[in-house]
Parts: sequence; C-alpha cells; structure tokens
Amino acid sequence: MTPIRLGVNVDHVATVRQARRGEQPDPVELALVAEGAGADAIVAHLREDRRHIQDHDVARLRKRLKTYLNLEMGLAPDVVAEALRVGSRQVTLVPERRQELTTEGGLDVAGQFEKVRRAVRRFHDRGIAVSLFIDPDLKQVAASVRTGARIVEIHTGAYANARRKGPELRHLVAAARAARREGMAVAAGHGLTVSNVRAVAAVPEIEELNIGHSIISRALAIGMARAVREMKEAMRDARKQP
Repeated sequence: MTPIRLGVNVDHVATVRQARRGEQPDPVELALVAEGAGADAIVAHLREDRRHIQDHDVARLRKRLKTYLNLEMGLAPDVVAEALRVGSRQVTLVPERRQELTTEGGLDVAGQFEKVRRAVRRFHDRGIAVSLFIDPDLKQVAASVRTGARIVEIHTGAYANARRKGPELRHLVAAARAARREGMAVAAGHGLTVSNVRAVAAVPEIEELNIGHSIISRALAIGMARAVREMKEAMRDARKQP
C-alpha cells in the first residue's frame, strides 16, 4: 500500500495569537517545526472574517515553506483575490459561515455548481490546483468531477463524531472509491485524532489526511514535533495492516 501524506493545519496556532492580537505564537514558525517533524504540507484557512490566519501569515508561509501551502478558503471575492495574488500551489474550497466555530460540513458543489466551476477555472488558469471539500456523498463527488477540479477532500466529521463508526466509514470508502474511479486525487480530514485516524488512513484510495485541531491540542502537552510524529506513526501503522 502506498504511503499516506499528512497536511498539518496551523489555524489554531493563530487562534491563540489572535486572543491577544500579538505576535506569538507564530503559526509560521510552528509550521516550520511541523515540516521538520515530517509534515508533507501545511494547511491554513484564510477566513473572510480573518479570525485566525491573516493575510501576512499566508504571504510568509508561501515564502518560507519547504513543502507547500494548501490554502483553505471560501468563495468571498476578497479571499479569492488574495489567493490568486499570493499564488499558492493548492487551494481547498470549503463552505464558510461567519457564526460557525469551525467548518461544519462539506461544500455543496451540486447546489452551487456554476459558482464553484467558475472559481475552479480561475485558479486553474493561474496554475493553482483546486481541491473541493465535500461530504462523503456520491452526488457531491459527481458534481465535483464536473467542475474540472482534480482533487476532493472528504469531510470526516460525521465519522469522527459517530458512536457507531462503521456506517460512516462505509460512506467515506464509497465516496473515496467513486472519486478515484473518476481519476481524482482523494484527501480527507476533519475531527481526526490519533485514536480514530487508523481506519481512515487504511482506506487505500485516500492519499492525504489534513489534520489540525487534534495535533495543535496535543502539541500543547508534548510539543509540535512530537505531536506531528505521533500522528504520522499512527497513519503509517494503518497502512501496514493486512
């Protein structure tokens, strides 16, 4: 089974910093630590309300990372303009509501197809890869394919929150297989922890997991480097299972 990549989301490093509107902790410095510990990419969500990651963080990440920046974003015009200006290697389009604590579900690609398709085209015209963050729903997979995007990230929140994980895992597997059959690269993320990641990491069609909150939370106790290594080890172990 092929190795699985880990993207580390540093949003909540910035959340702590913004509590005092100061300079520390610095999400860029912690992103570099995560890279050194084995992260394959760094994820940051530039929200319309700028509640954590700021424009200057994006510019500095783009400049200093040795891997690459996966910039999560909604479709607000100023955020799209900033992403195009900075020229990140990849963007991930997500739904966004101002009152939410965090992203609460997948992007309704089927319901706003033309808007998403136009955004995908704009980014592709600038050589920027586009991933669509969707629920594990075959209708959303089919719509994502038709936009021209080449990557989907499957929202794992329902799986992470479920007491009985089997049914939710089956939805994830079905969506991952459907996307892969259409030639799309498949990532997954949201709510994943060392305790629940193994079943998702073992799905062969999933090439990358993007994880933030649990790694940053764990880093408060054991440090960023150890938290990243711990997650990577859990993911690697899952791929070794027969």
